Amino acid sequence: MKFLVTGGAGFIGSAVVRQAVRDGHEVVNVDKLTYAANLANVAAVDNAPGYTFEQTDICDRSALDSVFTTHRPNIVMHLAAESHVDRSIDGPAAFVETNITGTYNLLEAARDYWNNAGRPNDFRFHHISTDEVFGSLGDEGQFRETTPYDPRSPYSASKAASDHLVRAWHETYGLPVVLSNCSNNYGPFHFPEKLVPVVILNAIHGQPIPIYGDGKNVRDWLFVEDHADALLTVATQGVDGRSYNIGGEAEVSNLDLVQMICVLLDKRRPEHAPHASLIKFVDDRPGHDRRYAIDPTRIRTELHWRPSVTLEEGLSRTVDWYLSNEDWWRPLLDRKGVGKRLGTAD
Repeated sequence: MKFLVTGGAGFIGSAVVRQAVRDGHEVVNVDKLTYAANLANVAAVDNAPGYTFEQTDICDRSALDSVFTTHRPNIVMHLAAESHVDRSIDGPAAFVETNITGTYNLLEAARDYWNNAGRPNDFRFHHISTDEVFGSLGDEGQFRETTPYDPRSPYSASKAASDHLVRAWHETYGLPVVLSNCSNNYGPFHFPEKLVPVVILNAIHGQPIPIYGDGKNVRDWLFVEDHADALLTVATQGVDGRSYNIGGEAEVSNLDLVQMICVLLDKRRPEHAPHASLIKFVDDRPGHDRRYAIDPTRIRTELHWRPSVTLEEGLSRTVDWYLSNEDWWRPLLDRKGVGKRLGTAD
């Protein structure tokens, strides 16, 4: 198979690229290389046979047409997106442009290519989205594929819009698509503005570990390499027109997650132990969803997929990776907005 992966230099996209190459597929990595992208994420496959990188903006329709004509992919995996909720609060325009307009351009480029190629049966468009489109849960219940959309942030609203576009292109034009909505990812190569790397890096430097509000917001955590495996499963085995919720089966509050990381660091970097003493509660994010939880029944029963990495194992592997890869994360600390409080809506 030949995969066209958008956002393949980002966190989740690069995990998909690395896994697809390891599985023996040809991969075309399409990425604009914005602030959160990093070609070091895919350095391990740079010289792999069948791997190609194209620095291309998904909002540039003519450039996308050229990529499709040149590489003739079987499967498009669309991961390119602005994804940091705090940044969406401060600057929603970039999220509307990339997540909505960019998805529209990619859909149209894919549709033209598919039509011009004679509508091949092996072509598929896989749109990767988030559980945040479903809004906020109470103390009980889980998101299912049929849960009504109720986005609460500019980020989740833009992703919800892109999901609707993909479904519309399937229903209106017959474009073969699958969709997936995932829970919170974590793991190696996570850009250092998200919660898990912020906790690790602040803790090892003896700096305050910020937790929004009371820390009782609950998320389901999915190890990124498990997610990559699930995405390739959905892309190749999912039922045309279906959506699949992908979860880590690891529901925990933000405060509990931070404390788990602190315990791991107490053993590995005892100079700042107990690291939990660095926890500092800060003003909550505007519109902060209280709880997310995924019902994974469909992907488990239809595609026989379940996560293989427990939260404890995944956090341990993630902490060890950051401690061993300072040469990767150190340069990223100088990128715009990293290390600063964003998303206060002031």
